[in-house]
Amino acid sequence: MRQVLGGTVAARGMALGRARLAQPSRYAVDTRPLADDEVEAEWHMLERALETARQELRELREKLTGTLAREVNEFIDAHSLLLDDAELLRGLEDMVRVGRYRPGAALKKQRERLSAAFAAMDDPYLRSRKEDVEQVINRVIAALQRQTSPEERKLAARVGEILVADSIAPADMAQLAGSGLLGVVANAGSAYSHSAILARSLGLPMLVGARDALSSIHDDDLIMLDAERGEAVVHPAAQDLTRYRSWQRGLAAEGRRLATLANQATRTRDGVSIRLLANAESPADIAMARARGSDGIGLHRTEFLFLKHKRPPAEDEQFNAYRDLVLGMGGAPVTIRTLDLGADKADAAGLAMRGEDNPALGLRGVRLSLHYPAVFSTQIRAILRAGCYGPVRVLVPMVSQPDELLAVRALFNLAREELRQENVDLPERMPLGAMIEVPAAAINVRALLEHADFLAIGTNDLAQYVLAADRNNDALGDIYNPLQPALLHLIAHVISCARRAGKPVSLCGEIAGDVGFTALLLALGLEEFSMHPAQILQVRDRMATLDHARLRRHARRLLRAPTHEAVAQLLDEIVADASAPPQPADEAG
Repeated sequence: MRQVLGGTVAARGMALGRARLAQPSRYAVDTRPLADDEVEAEWHMLERALETARQELRELREKLTGTLAREVNEFIDAHSLLLDDAELLRGLEDMVRVGRYRPGAALKKQRERLSAAFAAMDDPYLRSRKEDVEQVINRVIAALQRQTSPEERKLAARVGEILVADSIAPADMAQLAGSGLLGVVANAGSAYSHSAILARSLGLPMLVGARDALSSIHDDDLIMLDAERGEAVVHPAAQDLTRYRSWQRGLAAEGRRLATLANQATRTRDGVSIRLLANAESPADIAMARARGSDGIGLHRTEFLFLKHKRPPAEDEQFNAYRDLVLGMGGAPVTIRTLDLGADKADAAGLAMRGEDNPALGLRGVRLSLHYPAVFSTQIRAILRAGCYGPVRVLVPMVSQPDELLAVRALFNLAREELRQENVDLPERMPLGAMIEVPAAAINVRALLEHADFLAIGTNDLAQYVLAADRNNDALGDIYNPLQPALLHLIAHVISCARRAGKPVSLCGEIAGDVGFTALLLALGLEEFSMHPAQILQVRDRMATLDHARLRRHARRLLRAPTHEAVAQLLDEIVADASAPPQPADEAG
């Protein structure tokens, strides 16, 4: 039966696939006794589930060929015989008709009884059949709870999987993305969580806050995930599938249109040039950044090198990685962020502190690097050597005070002197920048600008620290919101101070690649955005529809808004104005 489950859109898109439960509910059964008028219907439901399980085994047997068939068919035949076992069937019928057990509860009871009987047998072979019994009955339970028709199962077999879970860790999502994962439906979670951010980067539609998902969806159910409307349709009807196919056609057409923007400059409607940089880690990211016409790399995370081994990577290993990055960008500028571990970012090498009372406020980012000067100096040497292959700037994470920048610059100067003595070629200059993701850094940004050559605003962490709200906590969704006035005031302050100091400032947080925030950031004066390369063309397209001058005129109004709801309402009005056709006065100006 068709069912629609609502949720919050964490990553837009649509997908059609079969459900895969991370915490399967298929073995949870209803233990309420049957009423007299329910017995016949429930028994027939159980009979249908038994027949479905038999049919699945027959189909599996037909598909298998060669050596695999010879190895597996024995087990299939054994399971088929068990499904026709008279004692099993008689016991199930008695439980339903006499004991008033619901089918799921009857199957579970039979499983427990037969498993115990086989386990008590002296013969090792017969004891081993306990597993067969459990597998057979589990198959029937799954068939009982699965409401798919044969036609629906055939369609589901041809499509990939949609994960249904309480939540999903970013690492798990990254792993599954390479194995046919099409989308995610989560009971809990936030649209601003690490996982949501990753889903958007990977182009995977994702719903969070779908409270009834695990209790309503079963393994192999066909799902149409509509993360445009914010719903998951279980057992989609013909009209749903028609809507999905229409969306696919529209997506393909939009992709072809956006592809024409790859070699175009990024300008607002009134001709203001904007720089779009890419956040990139892998060779695939770098290739995509170039293909989509990025102006360079605005953020290269180096943590991945420290996640692979049980020791810090050697200088040459780091140098090779940074050199390949620089060469891969073909002369476009590259921003390399120094090691950013700690808090929720653990490492295989054991550098990150364990057991801190409050790791988010502990030894992380630049603090951790300065705590291990030898490890940090190795990274600095590798970056300096890579700087001979193209323009490189260095970004220091989690800076909170000028002394940290001064300490980093001193280590760079020392490494330069060492490398000169070793006759290593070095770049004449390598700009050093501060990442603004701590409130202290944003408030005291003028002091930092005396020692920083450029700034990069990291809004993901900055929002958490300003609002004292964990973005992964779905209970704090109303608090963790990028439109919160306090956050906007800090962003505007940093941009304004950097402009007056004549130093570039970029924003590399999640909102930089979200077209819903493009107008807001332009209004606040941002002219350099850094985002996942997959988002570049959409943002470039959005820029071309907006009048920069009109947006800037509304900056003060935005900053006077008292709540994030008021900001959102005002932003809608401003966007409508900035997207309206130019008036004669605008054209003359």
